[in-house]
Amino acid sequence: MLQVTGSLKKMLALYRRKCYSLNDDDMLLEYEWADAHSYFCEKWHSDGNLCKHDSPIISDMAELLQKNQRRVVGMSKKETYEQKTEALISPLVEEKRFELVDVEYVKEGGNWYLRAYIDKPGGITVDDCEVISRALSDKLDEDDFIDEAYILEVSSPGLGRPLKKEKDFARSIGQEVELRTYRAIDRQKEFTGILNAYDKSSITLEMENEEKLVFDRANVALVRLAFDF
Repeated sequence: MLQVTGSLKKMLALYRRKCYSLNDDDMLLEYEWADAHSYFCEKWHSDGNLCKHDSPIISDMAELLQKNQRRVVGMSKKETYEQKTEALISPLVEEKRFELVDVEYVKEGGNWYLRAYIDKPGGITVDDCEVISRALSDKLDEDDFIDEAYILEVSSPGLGRPLKKEKDFARSIGQEVELRTYRAIDRQKEFTGILNAYDKSSITLEMENEEKLVFDRANVALVRLAFDF
């Protein structure tokens, strides 16, 4: 029951902060949503009035569950596809001594795309991408775990790709990045500086004047390597 209580408290905190969709670290795990949903339904059916002192909390929980249930199920499916694809492509990439940068399953313009980004010292080539794409396509056909029709793309990371995972940030320490915030800081939403440090709750940039700015990750909309022309 402690786990359920923790899930409910976490859901309520995210709901009241209005930031439960701002970054991956704030998202609830699938089992937490399941626990909270089961607890809510059980309490609701067993006691229509619930506990009077809990009624504002339960009201918030009901609204949050209704708004997010379908979205979270979809997100879980997306993550499952990405994780399974990563497991399939990793040995193929390692065999060629390439680096797997990221895997994403996204919907754009009515089509689903399964994208794998690979790299190597000196840069990845079109031929490299083609070799991995053919091998991965064969593996995907064998396992056939993706329900929807999709387009498979294997490419280099490219300019301007956002930093999303811990390994993206680790790779980019000491490099110049562009950071965009949801809420303005001193009337400014876009910042450029050297990525100095990061953790689950904050990102630190060293600015041109050597000042270090610390950003709350809940307020960070985007971080990407700066364009260098």
